[in-house]
Amino acid sequence: MDLLVGKKDLLKLASRMQGVAERKSTMPVLSNVLLSVDGPGTLRLSATDLYLSISGSISAEIRKGGSVAVPAKDLLERVKMMPEGSIQITTHDNATTVLKAAGSARRYTLRGMPGDDFPPLPAPAEGSPTLSVSVSVLSELIARTHFSISTDETRAHLNSALFEWDGDLVRMVTTDGHRLSKMEVKLEGRQASSTMLIPLKAIHELKKLCDEVLAESKDGKQEIQITQSGASAFFSSHGSIFSVKLVDAQFPPYSQVIPQNSEKAVRIPRAIFADALRAVSIAASERTGGVKLSLSSGTMRISSESPESGDGSDELSVDYSGAPMTIGFNAKYFLDVLGGLDEEEVVLGLSGELDPAVVRPGSGKAFLAVVMPMRI
Repeated sequence: MDLLVGKKDLLKLASRMQGVAERKSTMPVLSNVLLSVDGPGTLRLSATDLYLSISGSISAEIRKGGSVAVPAKDLLERVKMMPEGSIQITTHDNATTVLKAAGSARRYTLRGMPGDDFPPLPAPAEGSPTLSVSVSVLSELIARTHFSISTDETRAHLNSALFEWDGDLVRMVTTDGHRLSKMEVKLEGRQASSTMLIPLKAIHELKKLCDEVLAESKDGKQEIQITQSGASAFFSSHGSIFSVKLVDAQFPPYSQVIPQNSEKAVRIPRAIFADALRAVSIAASERTGGVKLSLSSGTMRISSESPESGDGSDELSVDYSGAPMTIGFNAKYFLDVLGGLDEEEVVLGLSGELDPAVVRPGSGKAFLAVVMPMRI
């Protein structure tokens, strides 16, 4: 293989591979990124850990075709240190790969592996159901729900996000057993229907992909193609293809967790509520992170206490006219929800001192979060 490629393009694509290449795998090839000539004038980079795969292509001046697998981390570090301009990539018979800056003496040698040793990437079967959705919509679905995915990898059904589309409605739901987030978006026109459980690591990589596409998009209307094929899902946009092996588990029946009727509603400015929660939670118990929300007509009092460090409190003016009540919550759970919203106002739905709270944006947008109470 012998080719010339721009440093800026190569650096961006090599960076994208890092979240998927498996650095600690018992299979050395999985810590590599595959460089392959993909037709006239195109260099493709690919990485996989056998569960997630990503590939993308950039323009290149191809002098000789071929493929080689080189360590992903080493490639990125060396490309970063190259001067601006073109980089010549040349491979030799023993898979040794030379990176040389065009017009400069700077060069690196990488100990590579034959491209044929790299695992083949999955591909969707013909006729698989496909959904076309705006990248900004997928990005919003993830941003509004990712924080309530469990980080416990032994509980696969909670260590993932439920992604559903049915007709013209797409939905993402996540829960860790203590809180739940649900976001729905209605699309124009009828689409295919499917349900998939996407693992947390894949959600992080999808968010990165969406952010990069949006940053590069001039009009903000870039589409992403989502295809479910067998046990895998494929996300294609802007020259990149990201695939993930879906979680084979049963997601909790989330509709049963969402309170249908909240007897008391508290309307409150989001930023002010978040600021007060953040301030009072500093004095909360490090073990529980618990705060008390005490409501009376027109007022919310937020308080916390810790046997080790003392207590804290604050009071806010709120739109509330119901009977007095006090409920305990983990402050972080509320702060995660509030941080994922951008509306000026939120509505807090409450039923009783032992019942979960429902948080909705004041705009009425199709998002809600459920936060379970705690005894304090």
